[in-house]
Amino acid sequence: MVKIRLRRMGAKKAPYYRIVVADSHFPRDGRFIEEIGTYNPLTEPSEIKVDVERAQAWIKNGAQPTDTVKNLLKKAGAI
Repeated sequence: MVKIRLRRMGAKKAPYYRIVVADSHFPRDGRFIEEIGTYNPLTEPSEIKVDVERAQAWIKNGAQPTDTVKNLLKKAGAI
């Protein structure tokens, strides 16, 4: 199954996330199919950048966003 989920980047106690499309069998920070955005929770307000067209295309093709990513996509206007 293909999932849209967060990939953790950044230093210890300073997380920065990339929103990626990956097979559910791959590890969280491992292999992925495509990067469609970024999320920085440390800025005020938190910074969300998403390629809306690519996100909608992946969802249309059956990719399932995780709960956190679903909330981020709603804030970004992709869903």
